Amino acid sequence: MDSADRSPSSGQPGQPGQREGLGLPFLAVVALALIAAPRVALHDLGIIQEGTFVNALFVFVPPLMWIAVVLWRRVPNPFLTLLAVGAVYGVLLVLGHQILWNTAWDGAPPSLGGNLSGLSPALQEVIVRGFAALSSLVTGTLVGAVCGLVAWATGKLLRR
Repeated sequence: MDSADRSPSSGQPGQPGQREGLGLPFLAVVALALIAAPRVALHDLGIIQEGTFVNALFVFVPPLMWIAVVLWRRVPNPFLTLLAVGAVYGVLLVLGHQILWNTAWDGAPPSLGGNLSGLSPALQEVIVRGFAALSSLVTGTLVGAVCGLVAWATGKLLRR
């Protein structure tokens, strides 16, 4: 029997209609991450400020949308799906912060102090930017993990 003869609802792995992996197409994962990306640019450009209502909207609405989408689509593993969304978001954070680095720091980027203050400015910039990139990846992934846990728990409660 070829795949055209199989029922999409039979639940057998690899058959049409079976959702495996992330539970959403990869482009949907990227699209969800992109929903949160504007905050990076708006913040680094000084258009929105920490502690404002508008900033709070840009911080909380996209992750709530992520959770709503995985619950609505009933993805098989919301934690894994949103972890992936968060990882892509982390990459977008890296790109946004690195592209807008000089603008965000208003021409006076951070430098190292203490024993490392004697390093060349170029090496200091590589080190600081590297740690900033790592921080962005971790932050995005953690946001995805927390959202995934919330979505997983909410899904369990809704299916009771």
